Amino acid sequence: MTRPRILVTGGTGFIGRSLVPELLKQAEVTLLLREEYGDGRPLPEAISKSRSKVDVAYADLRNFHLTSRAVRQARPDRVVHLAAAGVNDPFLNVNTAISHNVNGTLNLLRACFEVSEHRVEQVLVARTPGERSSMNVYAASKAAAWAFCEMYARTSGWPIHGAMIFQAYGRGQSAHLIVPAAISAALAGEDLPMTSGKQKKDWIHVDDVVAGILCMLGKELDPGTTIELGSGIALSVLEIVHRIYELVGRGGRPSADRLPSRPGEVQEQRANFGRTSELIDWRPVVSLEMGLADVIGGTESEQRAS
Repeated sequence: MTRPRILVTGGTGFIGRSLVPELLKQAEVTLLLREEYGDGRPLPEAISKSRSKVDVAYADLRNFHLTSRAVRQARPDRVVHLAAAGVNDPFLNVNTAISHNVNGTLNLLRACFEVSEHRVEQVLVARTPGERSSMNVYAASKAAAWAFCEMYARTSGWPIHGAMIFQAYGRGQSAHLIVPAAISAALAGEDLPMTSGKQKKDWIHVDDVVAGILCMLGKELDPGTTIELGSGIALSVLEIVHRIYELVGRGGRPSADRLPSRPGEVQEQRANFGRTSELIDWRPVVSLEMGLADVIGGTESEQRAS
């Protein structure tokens, strides 16, 4: 049986580094990378280990000509679009967000469905629950991009599907995000200055996110359908940080109300897991305790190695 060809944007990011090795078990994978990786910039270790098995196409999604060339080169059956600006910097410059997240997504869609000579069976676009309220520049730009995705899906029948990823965590996240920041402070036995931490989020381990994306690929879904990848359980940020300190057990504590809350912060984000389970054969299997313990263990190993 012929293995499908899958093009991945954002494959060097947090989700992509875990997704690509799993995709390689069942598909031929091409990474669409920014041009700077072609100028000697090293690839992340998780990707470089698989370099002999992965094809690479270089393009900047902001450039339609280069994007079209990369899609024609890859000839993908399916596309996983993870690339975005502002994931770790949600209040980025508006023009940067629009050029990368809106124009970049539009260029990719048009390259797949308007100019590609090879039939693209599915484009899976990563989404954020922040789009529901456009709570920051990043979320607003993602919402605008998805509005175009829905327009094309509904008016042209393009097989575009959304994967709304809730509060993902796991090894390899940016150090200033709440889970790795809390783990670093707890391992050092230090207090962690933070906001009130009252906002509730649906926490999902990156391995479960990857499993959800794999379940979506090739699934018969109506054009424009979004699958919510989350547990359906919302826990406060402060509760998560307390659990991290309890698991580490080296002293220190979360110091709430030391930092101002982000403007526009939504008080609760929770996935509609019931609908997700009806649409795809997937459910999260990594418990919060298991997931946090895994990240803590990985962080300790990195600290010993350094």
